[in-house]
Amino acid sequence: MLLRLTKRFTFEMAHALPHYQGKCHNIHGHSYKLYVTVEGTTEFQGCNAIIGTQAGDPSQGMVIDFSQIKQIVEQQIISPFDHALVLPREGSGDIGSVTTLGGYPANLITVDFQPTTENLLLHFARLLDGKLPEGTRLHSLKLYETESSCAELIL
Repeated sequence: MLLRLTKRFTFEMAHALPHYQGKCHNIHGHSYKLYVTVEGTTEFQGCNAIIGTQAGDPSQGMVIDFSQIKQIVEQQIISPFDHALVLPREGSGDIGSVTTLGGYPANLITVDFQPTTENLLLHFARLLDGKLPEGTRLHSLKLYETESSCAELIL
């Protein structure tokens, strides 16, 4: 049977939407919540799990070890994007090479798209593509930009 596992991640990130007419045109930040849902199958073994297999092996009753999801998502998304400023390359002038802003260190990420929640989800899905172990696949991503606003990508 197909099973789905979801792990939640939180990170802080700032962005600006230069092609938007409104407050979000300006640099501002959010406390993001990212829900990563992975699907796969496992074998129900009860007390008869096969000794000597690795955690996350279907014979251990796991689709994937939650620590594997954490490691992959931390490396691909959380580590680079947490406390970063994300701006579209187009319209940012020469800011892509800036390492300080106003004398402060800058974790600046420039992207080839307007960094809306929807576009970030699509980008995050590409970053995770091919990184999950064999026998599992990314089912969905849900990104909360605020407590009451989110976007969801179902793959």
